[in-house]
This record gives sequence, structure tokens and C-alpha cells, in this order.
Amino acid sequence: MKLKIWFVETRPQFLLLSVVLVFLGTCLAWYDGAFNLGYALLTFIGLLLCHISVNVLNDYFDYRSGIDLETKRTPFSGGSGILPPSLLKPRQVFWLGVISFLLAVPIGVYFVIARGWLLLPLLLIGAMCVLLYTPIITRLRWPEWAPGLGMGALPVLGVYFVQTTAYTLPAIIAAIPSGILVHNLLLLNEFPDTEADKKAGRKTLPVVMGKAKASIVYSVLTAVVYLWIIGTVVAGLMPYFSLIALLTLPLAMKAIQGALKYQQTIVPAMSSNVLVVLLTQLLLGIGYILAGVF
Repeated sequence: MKLKIWFVETRPQFLLLSVVLVFLGTCLAWYDGAFNLGYALLTFIGLLLCHISVNVLNDYFDYRSGIDLETKRTPFSGGSGILPPSLLKPRQVFWLGVISFLLAVPIGVYFVIARGWLLLPLLLIGAMCVLLYTPIITRLRWPEWAPGLGMGALPVLGVYFVQTTAYTLPAIIAAIPSGILVHNLLLLNEFPDTEADKKAGRKTLPVVMGKAKASIVYSVLTAVVYLWIIGTVVAGLMPYFSLIALLTLPLAMKAIQGALKYQQTIVPAMSSNVLVVLLTQLLLGIGYILAGVF
């Protein structure tokens, strides 16, 4: 039972994001002629540890600030639900987050030594996003950029660099949708917590500009993802098979409609949005595989 509690604290339902990020970055590298299974697995372990760290530390700081005691939990927001009933002690959760991050550090150091120092700036920015997001970045205006960068675009580029030892313009272009999608994942999931976030001094977009304008920002950025894919394919910067990612467009439309009707229940929109985030990146990776095969 205790192990199950620790497992739930990591918020495993969100960890699938790490899987698709590594998958996409690896597919980009494979398309460009580089693939090492060992590197792929090790980058996945490192990213997974960082993802666990940011999830757990977010839970810890939200509990200490009182946010978790104010919010109504949904399947996609409101924390793990472990700390309010004292299923774990706050210091236990804190150290789980810290240890998870520290376990990822040697993996990053190894790749900097083995694959090149140009990976270091990316890792440092990612580490900043992990460690500073909840206690500091969320108190600045527009904090959603941090997960979009640190758990979106940068992991895809980092995985690509580990495989190829280079950053290329096509790889950067292919990573942009990941950054926007993860940005929007956090943005929509913040809607139910707006009042609690405001009391705790957070300055998320729903708090700063209000839910009505934030829902428009979400909708526009979601549209940009699909326009970006179409535009870059037309420009010859992404393979035509990347258009397979457009299959998630009906889900995106459902999420947009739900976001714009935020006064009603937002949970169905959040559910559709999670599928958009995961499946769009998964299909992009498959598109690169198909492009490499055919």
C-alpha cells in the first residue's frame, strides 16, 4: 500500500508525456540517420526522473502554499491528493522530488561528456525550469512558457542532440509544436485552480488576464500548432508524412470549444487536450518514421 502511495505521488498519468517526447526526438534523429537504442533508453530515464521531480516538487510547494487545500481536484489538476490527507509527510514528498532530480544529474553529465558540451546550456535551462517553476516562475507573469520550454521543446531537441551531436533547423522547427502543446497543457489545466492560484500569489494567464482571454490564447495557440505543421510541410522543412498529426484536429476542436465555454464544466476539454498533446506528438514521430521508410 505504501508503494502505491509513493507511485501515485509521482502523478503517473502525466508521465506519458516523457514517453512521447523521447519518441519524437528519437524519430527525428532516426530520420536524419542517427539512432542508438542505449542512448534513447538512457535519455528516457533521465527525462522521466526530471518529470517526476517537477511533478512532486509542484505538489510539495502547492501544499505548503495552501493551494492544494483550496482547490477542487480533477483528474488533470489539483495535485496528487496525497498530502492533504497526510498519506505522506511533506518532507518525504520534498525529498522524493529532490532525489529524483539528483538521480537525473549523472545522466546529464554523462551525455555532456560523451556527446558534446553544446548539450550543457539546454540541460541548465531545463534544470532551471524544473527547480524554479513552482516556487518562483509561477509568481511571474506568463509562467506557462517554462513547462512549454522545459518539458516540451527542449527535451525533443535534447534527445535529438544526444543521438546526432548537432542541432539543426529542421529539428528545431519540429520541436516547436511540442513547446506550444505542453504550454497549452498547463494553461488549460490551470482553469479550475484560478481562484486558489490567485490567493497564493501565482500569476498564471487565467489569473492575470482572466479565463475569457486565457481561453482565447489557448484556442489561438492550438490553431497555431496545426498551421505550423502545414506551413512547414509546404515549405519543405518537415516531411509530408508529418501531416498525419492533423488527425488530432477533431480532438483539438473539441478542446477549443470546451475552453471557450469554460463557465460550464472544463474537464471534458481538459481530457481532449491531454489526448491532443500526446497523440499529436506521437503521430508526428510516426510521420517521420513513415517518411524515412517510404
